[in-house]
Amino acid sequence: MSAEQQDIKGPATRDDMSNHNRLRNASKLFDEWPEKYDRWFKTPIGTLVKKYEKDLLLDMLQPRSGETILDVGCGTGIFTLDILSLGPRVIGLDISHPMLLKAEQKTQGFPFWGLAGDMLLLPFADECFDKVVSVTALEFIADGKRAVKELFRVTKKGGIVVVTTLNSLSPWAARRQKAADSGHSLFKQIIFRSPDDICAIAPVAGTVKTVIHFLKDDPPQAAPEIERDGQKRNLDTGAFLAARWVKP
Repeated sequence: MSAEQQDIKGPATRDDMSNHNRLRNASKLFDEWPEKYDRWFKTPIGTLVKKYEKDLLLDMLQPRSGETILDVGCGTGIFTLDILSLGPRVIGLDISHPMLLKAEQKTQGFPFWGLAGDMLLLPFADECFDKVVSVTALEFIADGKRAVKELFRVTKKGGIVVVTTLNSLSPWAARRQKAADSGHSLFKQIIFRSPDDICAIAPVAGTVKTVIHFLKDDPPQAAPEIERDGQKRNLDTGAFLAARWVKP
């Protein structure tokens, strides 16, 4: 562990065997997905999805040089790399070691440190990050209010918390639920939430936006126009839901 991480890491006062076992079991869900996850974003429609999700994420988070940002549920680092490209240093936390390994490989040469951990029990002191972000991890947590409370706890006063998740109001959710009913190992664990649901689990009022108004089966050449129309109309049915709060 680097000196910088030692400065930011708080004492492990709540580490117990039951939590360790829960974390270990949860991590197994994601260990087989690093390659599949990255391949999806290289497909024609996946490339467009990545672009619009990245644009919204960076607009909400506004990463800046000199900041220290916690990326909770960083996965393979596919969005972490976009954040790092704007100059901050990033601590990435994930429950899956294979996912973290991918993230560390992608972010070589950047100020990134990976750490295995649980977003319900963040191993950091209070108010030690300028900003905290979590991209599509909350949908795997039943106690969303507790998870968001943890994100706020480790954020400095005046700092920004950004959470993205899969929108229950989107047609993508219905498709994923159908896959879950057919036994899809990942989708059957997902908890879909609406914009109102996300607002209800946060301790303060914030801003919520959605993108990805086109569908998976739409022709890639038609998707940009569909997306422009959805964003122009400020629809709340986009598949990718992002919320932004400022810690008081």
